[in-house]
Amino acid sequence: MKEIQIKDKRFRTFIPEADILREVHRVASEISRDLEGENPLFVSVLNGSFMFTADLMKCLDIPCEVSFVKLASYAGTSSTGKVKELVGLNEDISGRTVVIVEDIVDTGLTMKRLIETLKGRGPKDIRVATLLVKPDKLEVELNLDYVAMKIPNDFIVGYGLDYDGLGRNYRDIYTVID
Repeated sequence: MKEIQIKDKRFRTFIPEADILREVHRVASEISRDLEGENPLFVSVLNGSFMFTADLMKCLDIPCEVSFVKLASYAGTSSTGKVKELVGLNEDISGRTVVIVEDIVDTGLTMKRLIETLKGRGPKDIRVATLLVKPDKLEVELNLDYVAMKIPNDFIVGYGLDYDGLGRNYRDIYTVID
């Protein structure tokens, strides 16, 4: 197991890149099957989902578009519980199928806020594709249509996920040791 150091924390390999990419391909196949004949708009939640979004988009077999929003609810290693919208969506989504692409859903507060915001713009349908979900940490009920992997309530970095802005560049996902 490879270990890395970021600031005051040590991490060890938790999910290797090959396993991540296998699950991304599976999710892309499910989305391509379910949304065949549509032109969905994929709304990627920055910063964390940029790697997942890029790999997912490369695997899709359907016409689609992608846009980006930036929301924040984290400080250090834990959710603040307060969602702050930073960058909004400029595309007209009325009558369209929207697929939110998220790196991780833990408390669900960020996702719930984003879904509520998007519903106000009149989409035909809203679906959620997340790389990771922490089922034991969910505080709100959510319909997660496409989940690549369920994980325990550990703090993780890599493959777009960060610790105070660092660690997003790693190909694997790492879990905190101490």
